Amino acid sequence: MATVAPERPQVRSSPKAHEALREYLKEHPDERLSHPHKWDVSRSDIYFEDRWQPIFKEMREAGPLHYIEESPFGPYWAVVQHKAIQHIEALPELFSSSWEHGGITILNRLSEEELAARGVERRELPMFIAMDRPQHTGQRRTVAPKFTPSAMTDMETEIRQRTGELLDTLPRGEVFDWVDTVSIELTTGMLAILFGFPWEDRRLLTFWSDWSGDTELATVRELDELRWGILNEMAAYFQSLWIERTHQTEPADDLISMMIHSDAMNQMSPEEFMGNLILLIVGGNDTTRNTMSGIIHAFDKFPDQRKLFEEQPELIPNAVQECIRYQTPLAHMRRTCTEDTEVFGQQIKKGDKLVLWYISANRDEEVFEDPDKLDITRENARRHIAFGYGIHRCVGARLAELQLRVLLEEMHKRRMRVHVAGDVERVRANFVHGFRKLEVEITEF
Repeated sequence: MATVAPERPQVRSSPKAHEALREYLKEHPDERLSHPHKWDVSRSDIYFEDRWQPIFKEMREAGPLHYIEESPFGPYWAVVQHKAIQHIEALPELFSSSWEHGGITILNRLSEEELAARGVERRELPMFIAMDRPQHTGQRRTVAPKFTPSAMTDMETEIRQRTGELLDTLPRGEVFDWVDTVSIELTTGMLAILFGFPWEDRRLLTFWSDWSGDTELATVRELDELRWGILNEMAAYFQSLWIERTHQTEPADDLISMMIHSDAMNQMSPEEFMGNLILLIVGGNDTTRNTMSGIIHAFDKFPDQRKLFEEQPELIPNAVQECIRYQTPLAHMRRTCTEDTEVFGQQIKKGDKLVLWYISANRDEEVFEDPDKLDITRENARRHIAFGYGIHRCVGARLAELQLRVLLEEMHKRRMRVHVAGDVERVRANFVHGFRKLEVEITEF
C-alpha cells in the first residue's frame, strides 16, 4: 500500500540575513567598535573592509597566542600561528569542541542567570562537529561514505556537466554578479543533490545557510525570534523529507537516508537534527561558494597567476589548494579548555575559550613564504589548514576540492578570463569569510 507523502511546510517570505543585519546596524550602530582592543580580531568590520592582514601579522610576530580581555564575545585566547593551532587541534580531550562547553564558534554560551534575566529558554543545537569522542566518531562515520575518493569519482561526471552547462549560459560583454550567478548556484545545486532536496526549492538552502552561519547576526538579540523562526521552518521542511525517506521502498544514498539508517543518528532529538543540518548546509555551502568567488577575485588581483593558470592548466590541482589557503573560507574555529594547562608558555585555565584563527595560520610566514601573495606554484600549498586539523578536519574537504578543480578546468576549456568589473562586497562576519557580491565581466584568453 502506497504511503502518502506529507505536505511540505510553507516557508514564509523573510529578509535575507545580511539585509536584516544591515538594517539593524543602521538604526543601532555598534558602540563596542568605537574603542576596540587593538588585537580584537573578532570584530566583523576588519573582514568586511578587508584590513585584517596587518593585525594578524603583528600578533604572529609577537607570539603564537594572545589573551584578549574584552570583545563583543567576551574574553578569549586568539591562537594565530600555524604550529599552535595544530598543537591544540591534536589534543581534542584537553581542548573540547563540545556544544556543552560552548561549541565551535566564538559565540558565548549564556549562563542560567543571563537566560533568566532575558526571560528566554536555552536553545542548543548539538552537531557532530561540536561533539567530542565517542559521539563525534559515530555521527561522522554516518556521513563520511558520501565523501570517500570512490564517491568523488562517481560524482565527478555530474559535477562537470552541471558546471559546464552553467558556464555556457554566462553573458559575454556585460557585467554580472559572479557570487549569485555562479558560486551560489553551483554549491546550492551540489547540496540539493547530496540531500536529495527538491530542485525547485534549492535556493532555500542558501537562505538557511546565511541565517544559521552568521555569528554577527546571532549576537543581535532583537533578531533572535526571527532567526529561530526561520531555523524552525528549515527543520520542519527537512522533517517532511525525513518522513518521506522513511517510507521509501527503494534504497537511497542521500544524506537524509544515510542518517535514517544509522544507529548513531536515527534517534536524534529535534535540536540535534537541526544542528547537524546546519553543519552540513553551512559546511557544504559557505566554504565552497566563497572559495569559488575568492579564486576569481585573487586571479584578478594577481594577473601573473591568472596568466600561469591560462598557460599551464596542469597547475590547476595545486592552484585549488593555494586558492583555498589564500581565501580561507572559514576564518576560525573555537575550542574550550577542559583543565588548567600550559600552551607555549601561556597559562590556560579550565573553561577558557581558545579561538583558532585559520585565516591567520594560512598567512604564517614561518610556513608560507610571501604568504600575502597568491602563488599557484607554491610547493607547500597543501599545508594550509582551511579545513581544520585532526579528528575534526572537514569531512567534505574532498568534495570542495573536486568542485573547485572542475570549475577551473571547465573555465580553462572555454578559455574564460574573468575580470572584476564593478562592486565588491565582502561578508560582514568573523566566521564565514567571503564575498556577498562580486561584479565581473568575461573575456577570452
